[in-house]
Amino acid sequence: MSLAIALHVLSAVIWVGGMFFAYMAMRPAVVEVIGASQRGELWCRTLSRFFRWVWAAVILLLVSGYWMIFNVFGGMAGAGWHIHVMQGLGIVMMLLYFHVYFAPFRRLKQAVANQDPQEGGRQVGQIRRLVGTNLILGVIVVVIGAGGRYL
Repeated sequence: MSLAIALHVLSAVIWVGGMFFAYMAMRPAVVEVIGASQRGELWCRTLSRFFRWVWAAVILLLVSGYWMIFNVFGGMAGAGWHIHVMQGLGIVMMLLYFHVYFAPFRRLKQAVANQDPQEGGRQVGQIRRLVGTNLILGVIVVVIGAGGRYL
């Protein structure tokens, strides 16, 4: 159980913390320092690295979470309400991530390859909005995961 919890929490910290850093710290700094024509390429390279970690986090979250549900709680019926909410919101987050990865991020990579900064900027804007939504969901999931059993 301790290994599963550690992997689960570490995966959530990497994913949600990475979104928080990108949205709240890096994005404003990029706008202040980097010219619009180079932002798409910077975000493409940054997200390429970050998304590798997110794929690992998603896999570990699913494996560790379901391992705990079925081996510690005895199945879905034994899991508290907070586990069900965490699972549901986590699945929504994963679906949003999959959309970001396979749609606007793919288009961003194509725009960078085509040296089209305007299209790259549009895709970065779409990714920003979706990451903002996922960040809000992620913070809610972390709060529920950390304190739900005590509410």
